Amino acid sequence: MRGRGLGIREIAGLLGRVPSTVSRELRRNSRPHDYGRYDPDLAHHRGRERAGRPRRSKLSTDPDLKAEVQDKLNLEWSPEQIAAHLRSRRPDRPERHLRHETVYRALYQGAKGGLSRTLTRKLRTGRPLRKQRRRSDQRMPRFVAPAVLTDRRPPVIELRERLGDWEGDLVVGARSQSAVATLVDRRTRYLHLFPLPDGHSAGQLRDPLIATLRTLPERARRSLSWDQGSEMSRHHELAPYFTDGTFFARPGSPWERGTNENTNGLIRQYLPKRTNLSLHTTDELRAIERRLNNRPRKTLSWQTSAQAFAAALSL
Repeated sequence: MRGRGLGIREIAGLLGRVPSTVSRELRRNSRPHDYGRYDPDLAHHRGRERAGRPRRSKLSTDPDLKAEVQDKLNLEWSPEQIAAHLRSRRPDRPERHLRHETVYRALYQGAKGGLSRTLTRKLRTGRPLRKQRRRSDQRMPRFVAPAVLTDRRPPVIELRERLGDWEGDLVVGARSQSAVATLVDRRTRYLHLFPLPDGHSAGQLRDPLIATLRTLPERARRSLSWDQGSEMSRHHELAPYFTDGTFFARPGSPWERGTNENTNGLIRQYLPKRTNLSLHTTDELRAIERRLNNRPRKTLSWQTSAQAFAAALSL
């Protein structure tokens, strides 16, 4: 743009930067012997050199700020909560502000002057090492048969006005070696639990799920929404049991199946994490199912799920 004769303010506007940033970049990386022409190769080389130099973080140069962050971590505040607190407490002192990522790096990278790694125990995950995650848009598709996303569900499903729109998931045990499958109706919150004693692969999930679906009348089998776990790679074999088909939440978007996520939270009272869920018999799961289905629910005007399901089925 500079070569085409644009001014500094025009370039800054097009790049979404302030004019001083563009001016500084041109001063640092223009060739005086070539009529002040900007040299992008030189700029790139110098930029990489500068990025490679070790820099001291705010936490290593400001003991008071470091102590405040440590105090909040000891109170089991999350890094995001700490960052928001620092901004709201001192809005006029940006030099005392931090991004939550800065706190995470100080905890996990262990650089000189950073935070003690023992404070990772105060985080909700309690992980001593940071877990690598792929971005949701970089994940590979798991299914051979194309998956239809939840944003293409018929609009009537979003209204929760009819029976038979189900959401499903796995409640997983210790080290993901055992699981129980859950199925909950979006309108009535009626729950089905079924054991997976031999594993939770696609084939091992399909058969008990189909057996459960066969106990339901057709008008109570409209749609199924699930996440994109590998256990649903044979979803095309389940589709004939639903009049409107099967749908899948986008990766990393559990709120698209909020009814099921909420129900799984209730189930965890009876099926805790880090336990072997294969030890629970069918009768034990039926007892949990009955207990939850016969509990008054505020969202149902204090009806139980069993009452709401029976009433909807009789219409």
